[in-house]
Parts: sequence; C-alpha cells; structure tokens
Amino acid sequence: MTRNRFFYARLAAVNLRKNGSIYLPYLLSCIFCACMFYIMLFITLNTGLNKMPGADTLSFILRLGATVIGIFSAIILLYTNSFLMKRRKKEIGLYNILGMGKGHIARVMALETVYTALFTFAAGLLSGILLSKLMLMLLLKLLRFPVPFGFEISPVALGVTVVVFAGIFFITLLVNLGRVRLSKPVELLYGGNVGEKEPKTKRLLTVIGFIALGAAYIIANVTENPIQALLLFFIAVLLVILGTYCLFTAGSIALLKALRKNKRYYYQTRHFTAVSGMIYRMKQNAVGLGNICILSTMVLVMLSTTVSLYLGMDDALRNRFPKNIEVTASRVTAGDGALIEETVSRTVADGGYTVSAASSYRYAVHTLSRDGARFGFVGEFVSAATGDATVFFIPLEDYNKLMRASETLGDGEVMVYSPNATFSGDTVQFGGQAYKVKKVLDELDMDDQFTFLVNDAFCFVVPGDAAVEDIYNALTGGGREWRGLNYYYGFDLAAGSEAQLALTAALQAAFEDFRGAGGADLSVYVTSAELNKSMFLDTYGGLFFLGIFLGALFVMATVIIMYYRQISEGYDDQKRFDIMQKVGLSREEIRKTIVSQVLTVFFLPLVTAGIHIAAAFRMITKLLFILNLTNIRLFALCTLGTFAVFAVIYAAVYALTARAYYRIVSTQNTI
Repeated sequence: MTRNRFFYARLAAVNLRKNGSIYLPYLLSCIFCACMFYIMLFITLNTGLNKMPGADTLSFILRLGATVIGIFSAIILLYTNSFLMKRRKKEIGLYNILGMGKGHIARVMALETVYTALFTFAAGLLSGILLSKLMLMLLLKLLRFPVPFGFEISPVALGVTVVVFAGIFFITLLVNLGRVRLSKPVELLYGGNVGEKEPKTKRLLTVIGFIALGAAYIIANVTENPIQALLLFFIAVLLVILGTYCLFTAGSIALLKALRKNKRYYYQTRHFTAVSGMIYRMKQNAVGLGNICILSTMVLVMLSTTVSLYLGMDDALRNRFPKNIEVTASRVTAGDGALIEETVSRTVADGGYTVSAASSYRYAVHTLSRDGARFGFVGEFVSAATGDATVFFIPLEDYNKLMRASETLGDGEVMVYSPNATFSGDTVQFGGQAYKVKKVLDELDMDDQFTFLVNDAFCFVVPGDAAVEDIYNALTGGGREWRGLNYYYGFDLAAGSEAQLALTAALQAAFEDFRGAGGADLSVYVTSAELNKSMFLDTYGGLFFLGIFLGALFVMATVIIMYYRQISEGYDDQKRFDIMQKVGLSREEIRKTIVSQVLTVFFLPLVTAGIHIAAAFRMITKLLFILNLTNIRLFALCTLGTFAVFAVIYAAVYALTARAYYRIVSTQNTI
C-alpha cells in the first residue's frame, strides 16, 4: 500500500531523469527566466534608487523590463513545452496502452510539473538572490552612482516571482492535460512518426510576404520626420513580422523546390536527402525558423540601439546643450536682456570663473502651416502640400549682435535662414501681410534651437521688436494678445563638473525674485549640461541595462528554439538515415548530408535578420534622433559589432546542435 502511494511520484521522477536530454534545456530556461525576473524585480523595488536624480524615469524603465520578462517567460516556456510534449507522445501513448488511464497519466504529469516548479524555484531564486547584488552594482556602475555596501533579499520580489511562475507552470500543465485528453492512445503512440505530406507552393502567401516586407522596407527608408518614424515604426514592425512568417512558411518551400529542380545541385548525395526531407517537414519547421529570425532581429535592434545610446551619451548631452550653461526667459524687452546679461556677468565674476563662446539673442517662435512661401497658424492651409514648419523671428539688433554683423533692413524687408529646408522666392507672406526677402542667409549661430527640430525650420530676421509684433498680429488677425519675445543666453565654462554645478546654483539664486528693466517680475530659468547629466545617465544607462537583460533573455530563447528544432529534426530523421545507411550510405556521406541540411536552413534566419536590420537602419537613426543621438557612424559601428558577436554565438550554437543532430541520427533505432 505504501509502495502504491509513492508509485506515481517515483514514476514522475523516473520520467524526468529518463528524458533528461530534452528536459535539461527546458529546466535551464525556467531557471534562467525565474532568476532574471527576480533580479529585475529586486532592482525595481530597491528603495535606494529613489534617492537618485531622475529616479522616476529609471523606475519606469525597470518596471517595463520586469513586465516584458514576465510576459516573454510565459511565451517562451509554453513554446518550448510544446517540443517536450511532441517528443513524449509515444511514451504517454505507451502508458495508455499498458493500462494507465488518462486520469493516472494526468496525475503523473502534475507531479512532473510540481518537481519542475520546485526545482525552478529553488535554483532560480537562489541564483537570483546570489546575482541580484552583482546586477545592482552593474546598474549603479553604468549610472556612475556610488555602490552601497550590504546584502539584502526582497521578500516582495520572491513572492511575486513564485506567484508568476507558479501561474506559468499551472497554465503549462493545463495545456498538456488538454492535449492528452483530446488525443487517442494510437495517435499518441505513433504521433511522432506521422509524416508530413509534401506542402504545396502557396504563391499567394509568398506574394503577401514580399508585399509586407517591401512595404515595411519602404516605410523605413522614406520616412524623414522622426515623429512620423516613431508612429510608423510599430506598423513597420508588424509588417516585418507578417512578411517574415509568410516568406518562411511559403517562400522557404518555394526555395527548396527550386533547389530540387536544379539537377546539378539536387542529385548529389549530400543534397538529395537533405532537400527532400526538409521539403516534407518545412510546414512545421517554418514557424520555428520565423521565430528564430524575429528573435534575432529583436536582439540586434535592442542591443545596437542601447549600446550606441550609452556610448554616445556625451555626444547626445552636448547636442541637447550646445552651451555648458543656459539662461532663458520669456516676455522680455531689449532692456530686460541687457539686465540679465549684466547679472550673469556679475555672478560669473564674483565666482572667479572664465566663460567662453557666449551668445545671446531674443526671439519668437511659432509652429505654422506652410504653403510654399505663405505661412499661417496651423490649420489655416488645409490643403497645404508642404505641411507644418517651426518658424523663428529675430529682431535685426539681436541678429547683428549674435553674428557680429552690420546688416540693415528697411520697412517690410526680412532676411531668412533655413537650416533643414529650402526657401525660394523674393517675398514671404505671414497671414495677409507680405514681406520682401532681402537676403537668404548661409549661417546663423542658433544650434541650440535647430538641432532637434523635426519640422522644417525657418528663421526670419526682421527690422525690430515692432515688426515681430506686427507679424504676430497679421498671423492672428489681432485676435490674440502679444506675449513678447523670448530670451536666450548661453556660454561655455572652462571648469570641472563641481564648478559648473556651483555656478549654475549661484545663477539660480541670483535670478530668484528677479525684476526686469521696467520693474516687473521676470521669470528666468537657469540650467546646464552637468545639471541634466544625471537624467541622461538614468535614461541611457537604464536603457542599456535593460537592453543587456532583455538581449540575454532573447538570446536564450533563440538558442533554446534552435536546439529543440534540431533535436526534433534529429529524431524525425533517425529512421530515414538508418534506412539510407542500410542501402549503402556511409557515415561520412551522412555527415556531409547533415551539414548540407543544417546549413541550408539554419543560417537563413540570421541572414534574414541582417537584411531586416540593414533595411531598418535609416528609420532607427530617426528614432535615435528623438533621444538626442545624431552620431550615425557610432550607431553603424555598434550595429556591425552587435551583429558580429551575435553571429559568433549563433555559429557556436550551430556547431553544438549539428553535433547533437548527428549523434541522434547516427544512433540505431531499436524501438
């Protein structure tokens, strides 16, 4: 009676041990996912992060990472579980034939799931606890933040991890029980031996695949506006996924049939068996190859972008802040601007600092609809072909001071500078008022304003303050109050980080309760590159850390899918190669056939992923533009480096799986 009580428990343990070669990768995947999920939760819930500048941004990135890891873990573990069930169909069917009811089989499978879950919780959480401090140190190192001493365990992270993965294992058990319940014993016993009919060449699906990929590639390469790129990126991603699956499902079959028609290629020993076998099973393999391709693309995009953002952070910071320290104000007059500069100069002198590359100007800026050389407020030109533009207006006095020039303008005359668009024509019209264009300027020292504009930008130099107000009234029809000009004053400081922060604080104190030339209160805002550096570190460092984490997760998923696909191929081909060997195929010829079969399909996802990255390169640079990164050369080098490293890992996995495949098909089938 006691022995019967533990019969199912022993049988479940024996099953796991007997199927160790296929269960071990699955167990390692479970442990890896649980470990990563705990670590991400541990870091997210760490109270010390709240003391860092920009903690809200970093916390959002980490919470997003934990959510993605949880969802992806469920997907990949359910997906790999389907490979396990395929290999165990014969075993489960044999139990059923020998007299075990489906209820007893369900009991054994439930115990197997419990063992797997317990082993995952023990090994995964222990690994997570041991590595959590190391990962926190890595994150803080990336953020250039002091690393605290001490070791801690997060009970909340432990509890959430157990609940999430217990839910994943429960869903996996329900799926497995459903498959067993709906299957007949004979189907289970011979399910692994059922051959595939030769799939038909689905021309429509192939055409859809080419159209979807073509549309995605076109979107990626014709989109110029970064904001449009952000909106269209997800559409392009969906089209790429659709096109990839369609072409791997239908296009791969068409490719193999084309190889079969090529008699010189097909009627060779190493190609004949490989191509004929792959044609018959490509319908089930295509989805796996498509998954590998999509995961490979995700790894390459994520790592190349996050690495380039982190390495290019200093460039991005300089792009965002062309001057070390910037002072801005709104609704200022010429007298107010002079008073602000005087206050800055006095504060700098009091601190004993030396400034350089100082520039200041007053300006007005509006987003306007544009129809050629006509401008109006957004919506005025409903059918305008040239869209919206960002338009600046600078009084002549400020322009001459900024550029150290001595230009003159008569009434009704303007000069124009267009950094990222082309302006043509002798006149320009604002609302119902026309101006003569005296000169098109070649340069204008306003990099801080133009660097990250996504619309076409134009800057008009006008005779004076009154002209700016007249243009505003012409644009609005006099229906809105004129709110005055904005003010900018920026300069570089030849000093270290602490000195720049000290001067920024001194300027902020100097402009508290500041009054303008007319005695009215004036709001003046002071910022600096050093003051915002921590925010950049939190954002780019957090994204880099998340990229490393998710990249590792996606690589693991890619490896596990590749492994199980090859193992499944090996078991499916075992009898076929056994027969071929009996009719005279040598082991060396078998090895060459295996190499041909694996190479023909194995590297197709990697090559396709490389094509996807190349096609998306232009669009990704537009997205990086939004994040202040304009160094395209750096991104290109990071992309090539990431692809090279991933290709090495991919090739290593190929070598391991090809060896496992050869070992399986070379083993005599005794069942």
